[in-house]
This record gives sequence, C-alpha cells and structure tokens, in this order.
Amino acid sequence: METTQNAPSDVSTHHYNYATNLLINENKSAYETKAKLAEQGVSAEVVALIVENLEIEIQEAKYEKARKDMVYGALWFCGGTILTLANIGFIFWGAILFGGIQFFRGLINVNS
Repeated sequence: METTQNAPSDVSTHHYNYATNLLINENKSAYETKAKLAEQGVSAEVVALIVENLEIEIQEAKYEKARKDMVYGALWFCGGTILTLANIGFIFWGAILFGGIQFFRGLINVNS
C-alpha cells in the first residue's frame, strides 16, 4: 500500500486558496474565514497571517481597478468632448456620459 503525504507547501496553498474562495466568492467576513480555517486545524497565527495577506491583496486589487476606471473614464470623457468641440457634425454624448460615469465610479471606489 502507498501512503500519500502532502508537502507543507501543498497544504498551505490549499488553505490559502480555500480562504481566498471564502473571502471573494462566498463573501465571508474575515472573522468567518478565520473560523473556517481554524476548523480545518490551522493554527491561529497562520490563520491570521493568511487572512491579513488576502485582505491586503484584495484591497490593492480594488484600488488598481478603481484607478484604471478613473484613467479610462477620463480618456473617454476627454475624447468625446474634444470630438464634439471639433465640430465635425456629431455630438459624442455617449462617450462623454460613459466616461464621466466611469471616472466618478473610480473616484468613489478609490476613496472608499
């Protein structure tokens, strides 16, 4: 008979992926995620470390997305405004409106 033994990195990767799934896909709180990991036998120090790292990564990803929304929103808004003011016979209100909404959505998310 063969016995299978998991390497420590496989186990930690499993717990890290499990915590990521709980926080992102299942919208569990940090407290609930810590409790679920503790139920699996993970030590309190490791649980705290995993959840803190994930919270930082999630926050950085949200900030980066909000920043991109601001940049692309400003580009759409400015492009639509410039083309409208160029008097080529069209009013690019869709680009102006879309860009303005996207920019302010990003601005709100950066500050939250």
